[in-house]
Amino acid sequence: MKSILISLKLLVRKDRKFYCLIKKITGITPVNAHYYHLAFLHKSLMRKDEQGAPLNNERLEYLGDAVLSAVVAHELFLRFPEKDEGALTKMRSRIVNRHNMNQLALKMGLNQLIRTQPLADMAQTHIPGDALEALIGAIYLDRGYKQTYRFILKKIINKQPNLISFVENDTNFKSLLIEWGQKNKCNIHFVTEEYPSQLANEMIFVAQAFINNKMLGEGEGSSKKEAQQNAACKALSNVSEIRELSLN
Repeated sequence: MKSILISLKLLVRKDRKFYCLIKKITGITPVNAHYYHLAFLHKSLMRKDEQGAPLNNERLEYLGDAVLSAVVAHELFLRFPEKDEGALTKMRSRIVNRHNMNQLALKMGLNQLIRTQPLADMAQTHIPGDALEALIGAIYLDRGYKQTYRFILKKIINKQPNLISFVENDTNFKSLLIEWGQKNKCNIHFVTEEYPSQLANEMIFVAQAFINNKMLGEGEGSSKKEAQQNAACKALSNVSEIRELSLN
């Protein structure tokens, strides 16, 4: 009954479209709208509150990251009693890594709600994943731990069709490329440069992966590590060129 009354009140509000999107995406009826609006406010807008403090989603992201980590750790602990702490840690990191969180955020449609400076392609940034973590923080503050647990279970953990296969799939593309180079006696090296991004006070990294001094992969990222991983991934995908090099 309480939930119905809340829903009725939300329908008469000016931002009912926002509420409807939140409910559609999360399955949760917001009570305190402030948390959810804040969850999608990126720091690039340079907003401040009445006291002059920064008004963005970074604090909620910090909270959501901690709650997400705790929930995933708990669920993996229950599901895999035979795994030791090292394996569980690796499994958790695979689920909550930035690439996976970005992909999940985009599939949820969070890009419809994020407020930031205009971008050519939000999918090429870490903003969607950050917003998803901030949303988790908002749900936690608004509806409590149980509701947040259900959301993470349904929208993140259970979205992996085969959890074992997902967490054990090695996606450290840079390591894979270096191992391939050692096996095939090829020289592997990376060149990474830093450029100003479209967002205020942020930088973007562009990396190139070279095999035997031939550039076979280029990638971008919000960090040097992410850019090199993306470059290595593209280099590994050029199988025919790599094979030709290994024969020379």
